[in-house]
Amino acid sequence: MLVVEDDQFVRSALIRHLTEAAHTVRSVGTALEALREVAQVGFDVVILDLGLPDLDGSEALKMLRGITDVPVIIATARDDETEIVRLLNDGADDYLTKPFSVEHLSARMSAVLRRSRAATAGAEPPSRVIRVGGLSIDPLRRQAELDGVALDLTRREFDLLAFLAGRPGVVVPRRELLAEVWQQSYGDDQTIDVHLSWLRRKLGETAAKPRYLHTLRGVGVKLEPPR
Repeated sequence: MLVVEDDQFVRSALIRHLTEAAHTVRSVGTALEALREVAQVGFDVVILDLGLPDLDGSEALKMLRGITDVPVIIATARDDETEIVRLLNDGADDYLTKPFSVEHLSARMSAVLRRSRAATAGAEPPSRVIRVGGLSIDPLRRQAELDGVALDLTRREFDLLAFLAGRPGVVVPRRELLAEVWQQSYGDDQTIDVHLSWLRRKLGETAAKPRYLHTLRGVGVKLEPPR
């Protein structure tokens, strides 16, 4: 895994903890070094600080997403809700607000790695194509179409869509979505809301005028064909 952190004290502590946990760790202190490393090495996960000296981590995240789908966990001292939402929209898989414990980091990292490895190993269910209205979803090829037009989805958006489409008309509780899609036993509802919002835009709908994705406040989310 790659640790991108310019604070030498924090960087050394992360390297020590991750190495003791039997991970192979590389580390850099700038965004440009991170981009070069990711382009050359196949990492399982990237832990990305936002306060980098050469380029803001949020910009580095966008550039990373242009060259790789590697899971990225943001490590930041910023706790502004608007910025956190923007980071998730830009492709972050998770985020931690500094200071955080090594146990908390390990739990988040394990969840991200479990999901990534399951997808790589083809541990997604059904190879059959799922059809709901004009939606066509192929879990094996990880491809989705709406009315015959391919959808450009991130890994997490595809996982969320495929999970809901596999249970058409069924209201799925948010806790179940966190457990099955994010592989987390706990988490922030905001994470689900952000990904649902992004997915709705790509399906050409809004929360106010849903077609496929319907949120039942306080209960959960369901996907069903337009009526």
